[in-house]
Amino acid sequence: MTQPYRTALFSLLAAVLLLQGCTLSRAQIRRADAVVAATTDRQLSCHQADHCAVPSPLLEAADQALAESTPEHPVHVVTLLGDSEPALAARVNLIRAARETIDVQTYIWDQDDVGQLVLNELVQAARRGVQVRILADQLFSFDSPDVLDELAHASPNLKVRLYNPTFHKAHTPPLDFAAGILCCFMQFNQRMHNKLLLVDDSIGITGGRNYQDRYFNWDDTFDYVDRDVMIGGPAAKQMAASFALFWQHKRAVPLTHLRDVNQRILSDRAVPAWPTPHYRRPLRVAQLLQSAEDPAWLHAWLVAPTLHVGKVEYFSDLPAKTDKPDKKLALDFTRHIMRLVQGAKREVLLQTPYLVMSRRAQHIFRVLHRGDDPPRIIVSTNSLASTDAFAVYAMSYKHRKRYLTKFGFEIHELKPHAPGPAVDYELANLDADQATPPLATSSPANASRARLHLLGHSRASNRPAPLLTEGRRFGLHAKSIVVDDDLGMVGSHNFDPRSDHYNTESGVIVYDHAFADQLRTTILRDIEPQNAWVIGPRQAVVPVLTDINQAIGTVSENLPLFDLWPFRYATSYDLKPGCQPMRITNPHFHDCYTPVGDFPDVDLSPKLIITRLVTAFGVGAKGIL
Repeated sequence: MTQPYRTALFSLLAAVLLLQGCTLSRAQIRRADAVVAATTDRQLSCHQADHCAVPSPLLEAADQALAESTPEHPVHVVTLLGDSEPALAARVNLIRAARETIDVQTYIWDQDDVGQLVLNELVQAARRGVQVRILADQLFSFDSPDVLDELAHASPNLKVRLYNPTFHKAHTPPLDFAAGILCCFMQFNQRMHNKLLLVDDSIGITGGRNYQDRYFNWDDTFDYVDRDVMIGGPAAKQMAASFALFWQHKRAVPLTHLRDVNQRILSDRAVPAWPTPHYRRPLRVAQLLQSAEDPAWLHAWLVAPTLHVGKVEYFSDLPAKTDKPDKKLALDFTRHIMRLVQGAKREVLLQTPYLVMSRRAQHIFRVLHRGDDPPRIIVSTNSLASTDAFAVYAMSYKHRKRYLTKFGFEIHELKPHAPGPAVDYELANLDADQATPPLATSSPANASRARLHLLGHSRASNRPAPLLTEGRRFGLHAKSIVVDDDLGMVGSHNFDPRSDHYNTESGVIVYDHAFADQLRTTILRDIEPQNAWVIGPRQAVVPVLTDINQAIGTVSENLPLFDLWPFRYATSYDLKPGCQPMRITNPHFHDCYTPVGDFPDVDLSPKLIITRLVTAFGVGAKGIL
């Protein structure tokens, strides 16, 4: 080992030891708490008993469902939030309607337009007297001690905690990141991936979306196809109980306990005032705020599509499931998903950004496929052209043959410029000064017909691979399952080993045929030929050579390392004009589908090369990617 490498390694190890020992004393925490208590503006903007809550048909429907519910016969109002504009407007409406409490849990909180908008709404709610609690995973949230210092002083009714902070800090520079991996990988790698917004313990929103522009179609270059569900009724009590467990857990750290935030608070600089948001697209924000309080708009987009159902369950893993991996309740949500899939009789419709199956999931799908009358397994996932996690995609690419032949998967990979999501984006980005915005005047049904007619992360390292074509790009981020048209699940679980073993996950299961049918329709839209490529076996050109190639490929795929065989069993296909969609098992499949290559639309780039390398050498990292 050369001297520069020895020096670098020694410096990193020294940093690890130093950072681990730098916890704050109780005296430092008490001093910061005292400063915050003495300098926070305690004036309220409202003195009414209901804290000047804005009337909301969403909260009213939830209250009515709670009033009508009994333990034997629960009543819920359920609204699927597929389109991004209603998903954001619903959050704003509920925050403004809150009378007593708001609890928010998230994995990412950026300081772009969406992040500023929702954060400012929460601050204003706290200033009118609502008790607001924010719990965000530290690694990808806020990332600025200055912003957290401002939040600490914004209102005595606003409490913020960061989950599992690295070395007791809010900001994680590259050296800390590397040191966290080196010294305490298991704890550093376990993240809180839950997403929840809960109002008055009566109605909550959960699913896949974080607080960042690209989760709501507000990014100009790359946006996510995502999904939430809004639940009012008894399941909200389950959400409240889960949030309380996370809030009280030792890994949920108050701001004054964080070294860099504590230092800011105890410095001699002036007490920070809560700043007025500065939006990149203020007209778009203004239009959203107008929609969030427009009764006609709310009725068309959020009230009318609402379903009244009976049984709904909210599930969440325990706050630190990696601490007690043998405790069944720690993996409550993960285990329940597995049981649902295991019981499928006719069809499993799975939508996931990452198709990397854990061992248990592989066993379940293998057993299902071996049955006398196996259920159909339809999978909607990302292509290399649409994903921003190319290393994870490499693991999916490696095991394509297994997925198709051993599990019977019908895989559809999202196209990066899919016209379905493109219509959603245009609806979400109409300029507020347009004379007649279609979003405010058309119904959801009309928007769906328009789509049929035309038919999140924030780090630089997660930028998607360069494409051969230009235009706005979309990547799949929704995580949902429909089983036998009887039930539907919407949550944060990516159906991969990381979600199974490392991240805490949450979601809701709705046991209702109408909801399952509604969810199924939205997923099937994303796998229509204009929106997705089909993964299918290569057509045999020279029978003997093809058989030899497939045999070598199978051996190579099953090797833990050195999977270097370039000729894979399956590739991507596009539907030919004039043909109707069909399954890959149809004997006429190759007559109606054109092969477009293993990585269609991806330009030759370092990320494509790394994808090949991860496929060859990265199997050992499958569980943590």
